[in-house]
Amino acid sequence: MPKILILRFSSIGDIVLTTPVIRCIKQQVPGAEVHYCTKQGFRSILENNPYIDKLHLLGDSLSDLVQQLKAENFDYVVDLHNNLRTRIIKTRLGKPSKSFNKLNYEKWLMVNFKINRLPNMHIVQRYLDAAAPLGVNDDGLGLDYFIPAQDEVDLQTLPGPFQQGYVAFAIGAQHYTKRLPTARIIELCEKLQQSIILLGGKEDAATGDEIAAHFQEQNTKHETRTTILNACGKYNLNGSASLVRQATQVVSHDTGLMHIAAAFQKDIISVWGNTIPEFGMYPFRTKYKVLEVNGLSCRPCSKIGYSKCPKGHFKCMWDIKFDNLEV
Repeated sequence: MPKILILRFSSIGDIVLTTPVIRCIKQQVPGAEVHYCTKQGFRSILENNPYIDKLHLLGDSLSDLVQQLKAENFDYVVDLHNNLRTRIIKTRLGKPSKSFNKLNYEKWLMVNFKINRLPNMHIVQRYLDAAAPLGVNDDGLGLDYFIPAQDEVDLQTLPGPFQQGYVAFAIGAQHYTKRLPTARIIELCEKLQQSIILLGGKEDAATGDEIAAHFQEQNTKHETRTTILNACGKYNLNGSASLVRQATQVVSHDTGLMHIAAAFQKDIISVWGNTIPEFGMYPFRTKYKVLEVNGLSCRPCSKIGYSKCPKGHFKCMWDIKFDNLEV
């Protein structure tokens, strides 16, 4: 029985994007025992995955984790992070391994010189390539996300208008330059003319309150059909995922909830600022529409993001057209 270790420490979206590798190894490698190693903070994404036999969690000590992994005596390591920590782990374990190609040079060329040498390939395929030596092939089934029963949100607990259907709008993102300005989120919500649940972390709650207050005032004047429920910070990740799963449509920046939406094969409006879909992390195997500004000489300005626009104008978000929102 081959014992296989998958390494990916962060973050939400990247971990969700590794789920086809987990499933394909478990189902295609005869007798495979699949272990997965990630950070403690991302446990909830994986602990309900039926294709994982054992989770290993990185806390404060990498050395303690390495000792734990050594004791397992793995046959093969699939490195889907390919950073300093995973290289240390692979060296210390001394087992056969394969790492996924991060395309750092190609991304550097695109960010700094706008020379596009990026392959026309989703990152999921590059993850699967790292498992190819095990005889694993893409099964075509897309992403997985498993919500425990206790975290499922009963729509009957929501205000009346949202029990009949709603759009989920993931307003957060890890970096400022990957988020629409609040005024533009309001503009996009006005265009949708639907019941909308805003999703994000506690750090997005104040923005959500501002958006909700705007539409509460508009609704008092009977000027809009848009109704807002600010759920930012009100649910854990699995609860937010449940609201995504039950939505009629999802709007999201380039962030983790977008990939969770893809796992549930939702129709997605995908909003891109300083990053670009060509990096290979667009919604996977689901129907989607990209909102972005093409032809900006400064875009992409980073493969990740910044706390403010390096140029000061933030045209990649301010200039996005919301004319056609059909997915």
